[in-house]
Amino acid sequence: MNLKTGIEARRAIRDKLWTGPTPALAPGYAQANLVILPAKYAFDFFLFCLRNPKPCPVLDVCEKGDFRPILIAPTGDVRTDIPLYRIYRNGILEEEVRDISEYVDEDMVSFLIGCSFTFEDALSKAGVPIRHIEENRNVPMYITNIECKPAGVFSGPTVVSMRPMPKHLVEKAIEATEKYPKVHGGPIHVGNPAEIGINDINKPDFGDAVTIYEDEVPVFWGCGVTPQAAIMRAKPEIVITHAPGHMFITDIKDEELKGL
Repeated sequence: MNLKTGIEARRAIRDKLWTGPTPALAPGYAQANLVILPAKYAFDFFLFCLRNPKPCPVLDVCEKGDFRPILIAPTGDVRTDIPLYRIYRNGILEEEVRDISEYVDEDMVSFLIGCSFTFEDALSKAGVPIRHIEENRNVPMYITNIECKPAGVFSGPTVVSMRPMPKHLVEKAIEATEKYPKVHGGPIHVGNPAEIGINDINKPDFGDAVTIYEDEVPVFWGCGVTPQAAIMRAKPEIVITHAPGHMFITDIKDEELKGL
């Protein structure tokens, strides 16, 4: 499906014409993770994001009871414009749904968090392979032993996304992604997965495993699924998130986030 803009992508998702992961949708437009929670948790969550900007860079926060991200997609609606959502109750993943209109109320606040899919165009232009796109899979994501800085009721491990590449391209990948701090910036680890608590690189906690060739090293970036790990630990009565790899597509061009 040839979806060239954020508006076109959101319309296709809203109409259920696109129901899968979003890495290759609307190239050049920034994508975002989603967290919706009761207003009484909003300050703690915002502080958690501020203290952990690598995995949780905030792009926009909706007004309480309003589900339009005015700064990044004023015609968007976070209740309908993501292909797949997750409903957590008391920290437990209860179900996945394609529309959350019946699950939200006027006492909820929505957070849009930067996504590493945004800098993949820059990686591609630098000659770095994007294996999950090559193999038509979701990006592999892992829970690490790197603890986030706690804030209020929220704490938990950092989640990372992984992209394998030849060793000689690692510096190019670092240089390309460090220019995008609002979408996780440069990698937080390169090389041996065990050093950050990943026991089996072929069994991601979220997303899909991808091929890693003998001459390649895994490179890990902070991931916007990190809040989901914190939610499972904090156990709020209800929290709604995107399903990993199924993002909200904004009207912001990737280049607009460079250096912010």
